[in-house]
Amino acid sequence: MSLPPPADDDPRPEPPERPDSNACCGSGCDPCIFDYYAEELDRWRADLAAWEAREAARREAAAAHQPEDDAGTEAQAKPASKAPP
Repeated sequence: MSLPPPADDDPRPEPPERPDSNACCGSGCDPCIFDYYAEELDRWRADLAAWEAREAARREAAAAHQPEDDAGTEAQAKPASKAPP
C-alpha cells in the first residue's frame, strides 16, 4: 500500500463564498442563487470530510514510519556503574 500524497499536494478545501443578501432578486426564482449556494456548501462539506479522512490517514502513516524512541538504546550505551565494594 502506498502512502497518501503529502499535504502540499492536497490543500484543505475552501468553503464557497456566500452570495450577498441583495444577490437574490426576491421574485421566487427556482432555483434561487441561494439554492446554488446551498448545493456548493453541501459539496464543500463532503469534500472537507474526505480531505479530513485523507489527512488523518497521512498522520497515521507518518506516525507509523517514525523511528522508535531512543530511550532503550540510550540505557544500553551508558556503561554500567560499578557497585561500591
